[in-house]
Amino acid sequence: MIRDLNTKKVMKNAFRITKHKYQTSLRVRVPGGLIDPESLMTVSKISSEYGDGQIHITLTGFEILGIAMEDMGQVNQMIQPVIEKLDINQDEKGTGYGAAGTRNVSACVGNKVCPKAQYNTTKFAKRVEKAIFPHDLHFKVALTGCPNDCIKARMHDFGIIGTCLPEYEMDRCVTCMACVNKCKSYSVGALRCENNKIIRNEEKCIGCGECVLNCPMNAWTRSPKKYYKLMIMGRTGKRNPRLAEDWLRWVDEDSIVKIIENTYDYVKEYIDPKAPGGKEHIGYIIDRTGFQEYRKWALKDVNLPEETIENKNVYWGGPKYY
Repeated sequence: MIRDLNTKKVMKNAFRITKHKYQTSLRVRVPGGLIDPESLMTVSKISSEYGDGQIHITLTGFEILGIAMEDMGQVNQMIQPVIEKLDINQDEKGTGYGAAGTRNVSACVGNKVCPKAQYNTTKFAKRVEKAIFPHDLHFKVALTGCPNDCIKARMHDFGIIGTCLPEYEMDRCVTCMACVNKCKSYSVGALRCENNKIIRNEEKCIGCGECVLNCPMNAWTRSPKKYYKLMIMGRTGKRNPRLAEDWLRWVDEDSIVKIIENTYDYVKEYIDPKAPGGKEHIGYIIDRTGFQEYRKWALKDVNLPEETIENKNVYWGGPKYY
């Protein structure tokens, strides 16, 4: 039985310190949420042989419950094929998952299945995973395919929404009003008809793509370029929970990845060294330094597309507990 344990090392290896003495659970990170059947069988086998037979499915992956701490080495060896199949960054093979600080990059099912989704969420999530792991700092990133936000991206530090920049070909339009009606009933009412021509309110449009999906004449089409909306600094927790606010609209993938990478540099510069566990939520740091200071760091060496619309002053609401 293990008597002397480095709890920080255990948590950094993605094992949890539980309420049961000498017992832990393994957090199985699944970037983008897509996993193969063989990996699921491995998770099941670990649970049966080393756990208590229970697997908790979370927003961020799996948690294998009831593992004896003395078995962590064997569990790390068994989980290795899963880590390799998921193409997860790892310092050394056989040592298990690295860095439990930054949370798993979660995603909705995306355009692999959903007709409303604007992009392959898993592919983008894995790119973010490669850019930010392993890392001890406490970040949460979520990707959702469309403004329906099935993954609850607004509750994360970075919420990435896939958007469709609709393009209109008037010569194909028969003014059937299908797009206008759908936008009004299913979205935000950004379309109107004037002189037998459909007008899109560019400020109001959220890029949901309902006009494209519902036009019988293909007068509306998606721009071939991929665009996203980046929302920042949503959070749950005991103190001052809040939803993320819109920062950038019609922004590209490269810019988003660079902004997230820059944010790690910003946090390392300003994090409170006395923060519990060495982890201070990014939002609290921004509250302390001001959004403009964060913006300066986040946009360093970022080349935003000409189409990008930026909210240059972001303010957050939510309850305040002091």
